[in-house]
Amino acid sequence: MGAFKSGCVVLLLSVLACSASQLEAASRRRILVSPEVHSDGRVTFRLNAPNAKRVDVNVQFVQGLRLMTRSKMGVWSVTLGPAEPEIYEYSFIVDGLQIVDPSNSWLKVWLRNSKNLVEVSGKEPMFFQQQQVGHGTVHIHKYRSKSLGVTRGLYVYTPPGYETSENVRYPVLYLLHGMGDTEDAWTVVGRANVIVDNLLAKNKARPLVIVMPYGHTPSVPPDMRSIGNYGAFERDLIEDVIPFVQERYRVSSNQKDRAIAGLSMGGGQSLTIGLGNLELFGWVGAFSSAVPRTGKLDNLLAELKETDDKLNLLWIGCGRKDFLFEANQKLIERLKSDNIKHIAHITDGGHEWRLWRRYLNELVPLLFKADK
Repeated sequence: MGAFKSGCVVLLLSVLACSASQLEAASRRRILVSPEVHSDGRVTFRLNAPNAKRVDVNVQFVQGLRLMTRSKMGVWSVTLGPAEPEIYEYSFIVDGLQIVDPSNSWLKVWLRNSKNLVEVSGKEPMFFQQQQVGHGTVHIHKYRSKSLGVTRGLYVYTPPGYETSENVRYPVLYLLHGMGDTEDAWTVVGRANVIVDNLLAKNKARPLVIVMPYGHTPSVPPDMRSIGNYGAFERDLIEDVIPFVQERYRVSSNQKDRAIAGLSMGGGQSLTIGLGNLELFGWVGAFSSAVPRTGKLDNLLAELKETDDKLNLLWIGCGRKDFLFEANQKLIERLKSDNIKHIAHITDGGHEWRLWRRYLNELVPLLFKADK
């Protein structure tokens, strides 16, 4: 009987020890913090992967993969930096397979690929970071596109005070995303609403409405939608999106109060649609743009040269390391040779959101000024 009791005690202690170990492991999984941004700008990345043989992190502010270290509990970690204040993409590579960080729900989705985002703050808030200022509102819509025969998504930003300024009609910026993005990109990654909130608080820009539509259109193959052929999107924008916005928001219908701008694919769309419809758009901005093909571009610039007085601003920005830099440089040279008024904003950097947020911050204060 004594041996039986002794055996039971040993078994109970064993079960309790096992349970304690499991509870500890479960507790660590629940409270796992990743990424953890430190006050000095360093960032710690963590991943619970006890069965993995190797885990690396790939983050924008360092070059190449960085090997992570495994703890006894199977949690891999590494601390990198310090990084300059900015928003960075990162992902984990687990035994050769790229995965997102399960502890971080902030994702940048690009075609069939997703990456996490991490924000590093500085001593002073950056222009794209939320500050103690008045905030506008981001509205999410679904609308029926008659021109395409489908239901599509649309984001609309209204500035602080919009709801109480009943007699005011606002200028409007149609802001377009890139090839791999959707209509939420300029808010989730680009921080367009926050950037404009901060500009308005400093009286650096006119209050405006920003419309962010979905730039792709149904076609085959799905991962090449709209690239180089923007006709269907142009019809959707002009025949469906603009009327939808005009009906539901207090925006001006005057050409001088309507702008269009975008990045990469959206930059190409902005040039094609904006310069091709000068009766609708008085301001055009192109960030790292996929410049229209030569024939199309020739026609657009020929028309622009004849009616240059209609366009208040043509603004072109691109980084020197961008794979589209050569095409943008040729466009700028062509504008110079044709004596077409424009602003060329050439910076360091590549094809990246870090630049596009800055370009938007620099373009918006120029829009809707009384004088050209």
